[in-house]
Amino acid sequence: SKQPGALYEPLPFTDVADDAWYRPELVYAYENGLVNGTTANTFSPNVIVTRAQVVTVLYRMAGSPSASGMKCPFADNTAAWSRDAITWAYNAGVANGFTDSRFAGSATVTREQLAAFLFRYADKVVSGGTLKAPLSYADSFRDASSVSAYAVPAMTWAVSVGLINGVGENKLDPTGNSTRGQVATVIVRY
Repeated sequence: SKQPGALYEPLPFTDVADDAWYRPELVYAYENGLVNGTTANTFSPNVIVTRAQVVTVLYRMAGSPSASGMKCPFADNTAAWSRDAITWAYNAGVANGFTDSRFAGSATVTREQLAAFLFRYADKVVSGGTLKAPLSYADSFRDASSVSAYAVPAMTWAVSVGLINGVGENKLDPTGNSTRGQVATVIVRY
């Protein structure tokens, strides 16, 4: 079997440079069926990721379990490609709605939301509800106080385990959007 990060050819995506910073992780995520292209030849690494897309990747990581018979309160959970993933994520405690009746699957995912999804996945799906977040960030970030209250445990955990790094200038950029290249990298680091 290939080592994660081994140069994989032919990676079918014409829009991913051989020296792209996220390429080794993308290779692994693609080879293991966690991410797909946006077309047969493109990955669109700089396109912003939606809530439904992130939840779908987590669902694939969990082995795409059956959502049959599960209830889901989100009236907007209608897209066939993500319906089971969102239903599973809600029932597993991985995803909450924007409101009690709306998931907002097409809304973009911020860095703090990505951390929250991953923290809940690690806690509820992998650790059986026993995961503890560190009390503070491993490094001090200038904008740490701008992380939303709900996301602080998730962000401190994600930083402490090396899933999320600062974006430069010693900032976390919690409300910055997450791109497809960034999400593929964070998923594989996890």
